[in-house]
Amino acid sequence: MLAEVPGNPLSSGLLWTATRGKDEKRPGLTLQRSGDAQRKMPSQRCCFLGVETWEELKWEDWELGGEFTKTLLLKNIHSKLQKLRFRPPASTFFTTLFPQIITLSPGTSFSLPVTFRPLDRCEYQDTIEFHSKDGLFQVSLRATIPHHALDVPESVLLPPCAVLHQSQTVFMFRNASKLQTGFRWEVPSPFQLCPESGMLEPGQECRVTVLFRPREALVYQVQASCAFGDEGENSCTVLLQGLSKYPFLQISAPGQEEGFKVLEFGNVPVGCNMERHFEILNPSSITTSFSLSRMQRPPLSESVFQCVIQKGEVAPRSSIRVPVIFSPGTVDSTTVDYLSLTCPGALSKPLLKVTGTCIGPQVSLSSSMLDFGCVDEGEEALRTVDIINSSSVEAQYQFDLDATGHSVFTLEPACGTLPPNSSRRLRLLFRPHHPMGHHRRVVCLLLHREPLFLDLIGTCHSEQLKPAILHPRHLVLYRQHLARGLTCYPPDVLGAMLAEDKIQVDLEGALMLQEDPAAVPEKSPMEEYYQGCAGGKAEAELGGSGEGSTSSHITVDPPELLFHDGSASQSVTLSNHTKGKLSLIWTPAPNSSFSVTPSSCDLGPLKSTAFRVSYTPKQHNTFHGAQLECFALYKVLRDHRQVEDRTLCPPWCVTVRVIGHSFQPGREHFIPRFSLQRPRVVFPALSLVSYRTVLLENMGDLPLVFRLDPEECPSVSVQPTSGLVQPGHHQILTLRTTPAEECPAKLPLTLHFNASPKHTQELSVVSVVEKPCLSLEGEGSLFFKPTAVGSRSQSPYRVRNLTRLPLRFHWRIPGPDQRVISVTPDTGVLQPNETRVQTWSFTPFEEMVYNLKPNLTFWPIQTPGCRKSHLPLKVVGMASKGSIQAEHGVLNLGEVLVGDCRSFEVPLINNGSCSVSFCLAVQQSLLDPGLPEKKDPVALELDSERGTIPARSRLLIRSTVRPARRTRYCWDLTYQTLSSAGSVLDAPQALCQVQGEGVFPTLEVTDVRCSGCVEGLSKLQIWSLFSLGHLNAHLQRDPAPPELTYRVPTRHSLRRCPSIFTSAMLDFNFSAASLGSDPSNVLLMFENTGSIPVEWSFLFPEDQQIELEYWAETGEFSSTELHHMKVQDNRLFNIAPRSGKLHPGQQKAVTFSYSANSAVYELYNGGAVPLRYRVDTEPLEQLTADNFGHPVMQCLNPQGEVKPGRTALLEWVLSPLEAKTYSVDISIHVLEGDTMLLTFEGCGFDNSVLGESAPLQLHDGYMSVPSTQRMALPNQVLFLSEERLCLGDIPVCSRSTRVLFLTNVSHSDRVLYNWNLTDQSVQIYPEHGALSPGESSLCILTLQASGSPGFYQLDIICEVTLEEALSQYRQDLQEWELERDRQRNEFSLTDKDLQQSQTSYPQGHTQSQTSYPQGHTQSQTSYPQGQTQSQDQETPGPPGNTRSNTGPCSRKYKETPGPVVRKYKTLPPICSSSAVVGGMCTRPSRAERRAQREASQVWRRPEPPCPTLLHLGVTARSHSLLEFQTFFPSLLSTHHINRSARPNVTRCGSRQSRPPSLDMPPLSHGPEREIITHTLTSIFRSLLDDPHFHHSLVNGVAEPVPYFTQLRQTAYTPTTPLPGAATPYPGTREAPPPCPPTPQLLMGGSLYSAGVTEVTKQQPQTQKPTVKREHQLNVQETIRRLPEFCDVTEEVLLNTLQNLMMEAFLGELVLTTRPRIIALPPVSARRTSCGSRRLSRAGADPDRSRETRGVPLGLSFSPPSSLLANLAWT
Repeated sequence: MLAEVPGNPLSSGLLWTATRGKDEKRPGLTLQRSGDAQRKMPSQRCCFLGVETWEELKWEDWELGGEFTKTLLLKNIHSKLQKLRFRPPASTFFTTLFPQIITLSPGTSFSLPVTFRPLDRCEYQDTIEFHSKDGLFQVSLRATIPHHALDVPESVLLPPCAVLHQSQTVFMFRNASKLQTGFRWEVPSPFQLCPESGMLEPGQECRVTVLFRPREALVYQVQASCAFGDEGENSCTVLLQGLSKYPFLQISAPGQEEGFKVLEFGNVPVGCNMERHFEILNPSSITTSFSLSRMQRPPLSESVFQCVIQKGEVAPRSSIRVPVIFSPGTVDSTTVDYLSLTCPGALSKPLLKVTGTCIGPQVSLSSSMLDFGCVDEGEEALRTVDIINSSSVEAQYQFDLDATGHSVFTLEPACGTLPPNSSRRLRLLFRPHHPMGHHRRVVCLLLHREPLFLDLIGTCHSEQLKPAILHPRHLVLYRQHLARGLTCYPPDVLGAMLAEDKIQVDLEGALMLQEDPAAVPEKSPMEEYYQGCAGGKAEAELGGSGEGSTSSHITVDPPELLFHDGSASQSVTLSNHTKGKLSLIWTPAPNSSFSVTPSSCDLGPLKSTAFRVSYTPKQHNTFHGAQLECFALYKVLRDHRQVEDRTLCPPWCVTVRVIGHSFQPGREHFIPRFSLQRPRVVFPALSLVSYRTVLLENMGDLPLVFRLDPEECPSVSVQPTSGLVQPGHHQILTLRTTPAEECPAKLPLTLHFNASPKHTQELSVVSVVEKPCLSLEGEGSLFFKPTAVGSRSQSPYRVRNLTRLPLRFHWRIPGPDQRVISVTPDTGVLQPNETRVQTWSFTPFEEMVYNLKPNLTFWPIQTPGCRKSHLPLKVVGMASKGSIQAEHGVLNLGEVLVGDCRSFEVPLINNGSCSVSFCLAVQQSLLDPGLPEKKDPVALELDSERGTIPARSRLLIRSTVRPARRTRYCWDLTYQTLSSAGSVLDAPQALCQVQGEGVFPTLEVTDVRCSGCVEGLSKLQIWSLFSLGHLNAHLQRDPAPPELTYRVPTRHSLRRCPSIFTSAMLDFNFSAASLGSDPSNVLLMFENTGSIPVEWSFLFPEDQQIELEYWAETGEFSSTELHHMKVQDNRLFNIAPRSGKLHPGQQKAVTFSYSANSAVYELYNGGAVPLRYRVDTEPLEQLTADNFGHPVMQCLNPQGEVKPGRTALLEWVLSPLEAKTYSVDISIHVLEGDTMLLTFEGCGFDNSVLGESAPLQLHDGYMSVPSTQRMALPNQVLFLSEERLCLGDIPVCSRSTRVLFLTNVSHSDRVLYNWNLTDQSVQIYPEHGALSPGESSLCILTLQASGSPGFYQLDIICEVTLEEALSQYRQDLQEWELERDRQRNEFSLTDKDLQQSQTSYPQGHTQSQTSYPQGHTQSQTSYPQGQTQSQDQETPGPPGNTRSNTGPCSRKYKETPGPVVRKYKTLPPICSSSAVVGGMCTRPSRAERRAQREASQVWRRPEPPCPTLLHLGVTARSHSLLEFQTFFPSLLSTHHINRSARPNVTRCGSRQSRPPSLDMPPLSHGPEREIITHTLTSIFRSLLDDPHFHHSLVNGVAEPVPYFTQLRQTAYTPTTPLPGAATPYPGTREAPPPCPPTPQLLMGGSLYSAGVTEVTKQQPQTQKPTVKREHQLNVQETIRRLPEFCDVTEEVLLNTLQNLMMEAFLGELVLTTRPRIIALPPVSARRTSCGSRRLSRAGADPDRSRETRGVPLGLSFSPPSSLLANLAWT
């Protein structure tokens, strides 16, 4: 297409031009459209008839009054000489040379000048025409004037485009004129052109871009109009074509939920990114653009999913991968988001659900407490502990422990990162400075997790003081005492209370009060950490809302000190909240910038004291930070003697965080380099205390100081608020808040770095409370479709969480409604922004409209005990009663193979408004009566017996039928409606009825043909020989069980003669054949007459025998096995093809072949020479003598001759005396052959006894033989329309006529046919003729029944010969005779030949070179059998071999030496059976091989072409008139009885009743036969050479036929004719009188017989007119009653109708033409013409009739009363 091919599309465009008339001043312009895109330039040469020249000469720049000459160059590019003549231009404006012959040699050229002389300013056109012997061609001459012209394409096809998309293409157009041309394009929507206007210089091209923006899915064809010229006075159009379709995109993802695809990320570590992909598929044929967008999410929710591709295009039938990145930030939270795929113009928007869960680290310590034991003052102790990360998430940890020496405990490393699934060993060092017990609960901060605590205990002894040693069990007791409120009492007080029994000791050794106070609530790790960072103060004291929380035993205020003004000191206050006196001891740190004074003191119960903290930096411009440590313990613990073990209380540790810097005023502070993970902190939307952690990393090389102002955001607390982060270390910040409803969406929190206002970082905190909110689909309404009573319908329903809280929901359905509706799932968790599809079920129990109101309860998953929210749902459903029906009340499957299966579909229809659940049942019944009672399984199987049909829908139930036997089945299908639980609701109801018939494969032989040496057998004979009637009968019956067992062709026997499992054995008799003859081929046409496919196979014994190994062979064979092996090894029988498959109505021709190796004797002559036979009549004579001289059985032809390939018909007459069966054994002698013994039987019956059961009709045993040919033999070109005619029962002396057609189906061959009529009772006209290709001939067959009853079973042969083959035979015979005469008369003798031998050799050959057959000499002959050299039939040698070696060769054959003549004795055609025993394996003798080689050198006399034989079978039975009238009264009127015919004893007048004498022996071989043959040959040759004999023969043929013999009178007394010639002798059973002899009638028209003549002569010569009139009437009435008149009238009418049929067949008469109304003469005139005879067209023009039809005159006739009934069109 032009629009899709880059480059210049002008090659296939259109040329738009504007031409002027002769008057230049006329402004009108006409548009001319040229068919060519671009005219060829003069340089483009073309080839015409081998001459290369220009197609056109064009003059463009010319002026009036001048002469302009161009040269036309002609060049011969062929390799032969060219001579051209040319016709000059017809106009006077173009001139050239005077016409002459232009001679062009190969490769030469000729220049022809052409001059143009214009007289007016207009366009001129003319041509020069060139002629050569191969044809002519023209060269156009054209002169043009300048005009505006644009060369534009005819059409532009744009690429297919999606709706609301655009596509574009470009096309080029050119200014084809020599004028400057302006243009302006106009195009309607949806097309747009750019540029739309412009100016083109001569020859300039312009590139136009076409934009296509469709808004509907249509096929667009728009004409773009271009106005061009000086003022746009011309215009042209371009067809713009575009196709738009609706776009369609699909999302392909691994997961699937109802309504959308799911992309699941699974568990992703916090702070990590995971990438997954989904695909966007474009199955359409157009490019489609798309965009991806997120659905609306709850406000303030985090965006953790990132889609890299937001928009793009998808090529046709392709896909793109879209990556999605999941970056979670909140541990233990599941995030759900939805991506919407939007495509402009699409009818749907697919959704993709993306979901993922964030997981955090799982960190633990190998031990929660370390015991350093007792350490002497000034010494240290080392312990280790493992920190373990058991998750797949990287973990950041930090121990809140001073590392600058202000603590007795030191830990390394104090902070760090743990890789996933790893651990790290930590080193802890204990360096005590005071003899006392030490205990500190060190916190381990974790990012995204709650902190861990590690208890460190140790005891220091000095030489003076040895306090009680702390053990881990003391901490266990301390926690129990703390929970029971006993830790605020000093140990001495507890000892006194224990002594006074105010407290007791439990089983674990812990102290307890007799009345336990309220238990102190256990703090969470975060609360404990916050309380420690706050100096031990309770949450209430800090302004929190905690209830029940108490302060620590000792508190410090403030817990944090900042020194940002250089050297200074600040005070810190410690308060004692116990009931005992405490000792406060600060841990000193040498070389530290921070110091505390006093370093220790005692503090009374419930008292406070102040300490001074001083900051003295030792270096300027540095940052300092530390955590000051103070231990507080009961003073009584300093002496272990004053404390019991069970009242021992470990000391408490409080810390003060101090930060300072020594930067001088005006000095720039360090620029911090840090990383703050998650600067946006989002708290849960619940009104609960929530914590979040933030990681601050020092990415620089210098210490980093940070500080947060607690007063900036009082609602958010951060710990620690200040600190020092060493290079490469990090600080975990913990944020705490309680979200409120009125809190702003964003809380600012500023983080200051390095004590400089320039370095800050803002933290965004989201702390807003949201109320739980769910969204119900359909505004809280759910409508069910109409549902059948007892059934169930389901509907999906969507519920969406519109908040940032995970909500748990639960559906509450009122009790009575729970039987009607249900939901799955009825409870669950909805993550933030998640939509859940729930399935509601509606199960009504009565026909009504249901209005139900279930309730949805939901609450935050973190606060299960909070107030719950509720949402009502309105559910509406309608219940109705449903039913189904079948689309067809009765389904007829036809025939189904027994044992096979057939699948079909039963369409069920639900016309109701609700779906119906059903179950099907099948009941089987047999329709054929008389079947044996046998309970068969149900042959109809349903693939699904249960199902549901939606409302107003159609469901196909696939079923399978497996009939078990051959019968007609009927299956009744019923259904029952089902409830939702699958139980039956009502009684069975009728649905439909399915009928079918179980059948077996049907195979039938519908036609049979024979060729080869059995070609002479008729169809009836071969039908009988092959037992085809019995074969068809057995093929139609049911197979036996063994046949069903071995119905598949397989090898199943170990014997060489496998067992036969068929119930019948049939004989396929190939009849007789002579040795060495052609194979006997019989073609059977097998047809599948049933309605199911048939697979068939012919199995030979070797096909069923299992081949055994050599060791398993016995080696012993029976005579039968040996015989079968011989037959198989010699391949005597062959079947091709052996197997196949036929579909219903198909046919297949199967060839059965037999190669003769032995002689079988029948009356059929299968030899190559005539056969003479004789029937021994002595048993018949004996049978006559036994029946009192009555001839019971007679053979009408006891002897005769059978031609080669023909069959002898023995005609018999049965005249029984008794009602019994007569049997006689007859011997048939074959001359020079064997004798056969046959048994003939005849049955006599009594009519009075049998009555109506007497076999009077013609019972043709071969009525099953097909009457038409259904298959063609190889190379068969002529076909009969009917091959068998059954005339049925006919009366004697009647004539039956049938019409046949011969058709030549060849497209090229002309054929000759000839009917071989051997029985005089049958006539066929025409008897011979010729048919051109595709031509047909009408033949009329007439059967004249004799006067005696008998059976007619005739085989009429039509010989068909190709005219071309016959012509070739005649030509070959003429050449053979000429060569024979030449070799007989031409010879030459030389002396050299006489000296050498009496034999002549070809020129250049010697005696040794003469090619005689091996083993033969010159004296041997090579003539045909029974011929001598002197006979006319002698066989010459090959042409060119004469008796002279110098004789010329006048034939196109190789010169080979002439063979020597030898006599051969004629062999008998049939040999004795004993002579061929074992002949199958006998090799030819040496003499036979020599004879064969010698015969190959003989030029045989050409044999005439063997004609193809067509057999026509005619059967009939004739009855006596009385018998026919008695038993067939209704058929008597359809036949005409020829009363002029005499009843004969035999049908053939030439045959005698007694067999001829057989005393004359046949002529035997020997000298006697040679003498007689020689004599007769000489006489015949003399007659042929006698011219007088030839002349007499010619004159005899030309003599007229003597008609006087037909005018002789015979003594005949006319008999009274039968009334109406219809029912002879009614009411009597006597035999009719004998038929009168046939009178001789005049063919010229006289109808008076001898008897009639005598009657007329007795009348007087002169009578009155009345008497004369009566006499004429009497004469006419007498004539009408004569049988001769009826016969002639019947013949005339029959001839007339036959001529009409012939004319209709030839197309000369149209039988369907509308009849014409003709005025008839008066009645009297018609009566006077009764005796006249009107000749038909065939009789009026006999020559034309013979030429056009090939039918001779003299057609036979039948009676008029039976004409139409007897004239059957076959």
